[in-house]
Amino acid sequence: MLKRIKKMGGLWISAALIACTMTGCAQSERAEGGTGLLHDDEFVFTASGEFRPFSYLNDDLTMSGFDIEVGNAIAQELGVKPVAKRMKMVGLVEGVKNGRADAAVASLTINELRAKHVLFSTPYYYSGPQIFTRPDSPIQTTDDLQGKEIAVAKGTSYLDIAKRYTGNVKTYDSDITALQALADGRHDAVITDFVTGRTSIQEGIDVEERQLIERSEQAIVVPTDNPVLLKRINEALDKLRQDGTMKRISEKYFGEDITTKPE
Repeated sequence: MLKRIKKMGGLWISAALIACTMTGCAQSERAEGGTGLLHDDEFVFTASGEFRPFSYLNDDLTMSGFDIEVGNAIAQELGVKPVAKRMKMVGLVEGVKNGRADAAVASLTINELRAKHVLFSTPYYYSGPQIFTRPDSPIQTTDDLQGKEIAVAKGTSYLDIAKRYTGNVKTYDSDITALQALADGRHDAVITDFVTGRTSIQEGIDVEERQLIERSEQAIVVPTDNPVLLKRINEALDKLRQDGTMKRISEKYFGEDITTKPE
């Protein structure tokens, strides 16, 4: 009986070690030195694929967009293959924490809540939440949002911003679907990134810009136990800024440089 208990105990320990190796323990080991990557020859980065023009799906279910090109450029600087992995916006931070990707290159705003769970790179672009309404709406500023129904995308910082002004907030899987719902007559306003809103207007969604609420900084996130990779990503971003790559990618998608900090 004692032998059987010892044997079972050994099996449990082995199983625990395997689980550890596949998740958190693997992250700790990779952060101690070497490349800091899950796989030495790949940079696995995640994005939602639901945040045009930053990341969106192609017909073959691969992703394109500003964030994807930035991720690819970082991989090139690191000397490895880029692997873009799609995750829901609401699960991006958790996915990085759990070792499902090396990093998220996904337009994540730097804020205190996320800083408790991940490390932020230096900002790779500058944006800000803006109010969007239908053309016939009297809403102009945040003062007009009191008690109104505001739509936002799940897992974004815009949810907390909307809650400053109303208790009536609706969520969607993406900012684009929220904006389309607004144009179709639902909700009173949408709060989203000003670039996303402007791009949606250019692509035919019948909404209009209102007040830019504040400025924000977007960064790449990596696990808290991986300062090795954070350092390498920051060095890559510095090179990409200096050689004009960041500006070129930005102008391709937005017609302007949003990678330089506004005055």
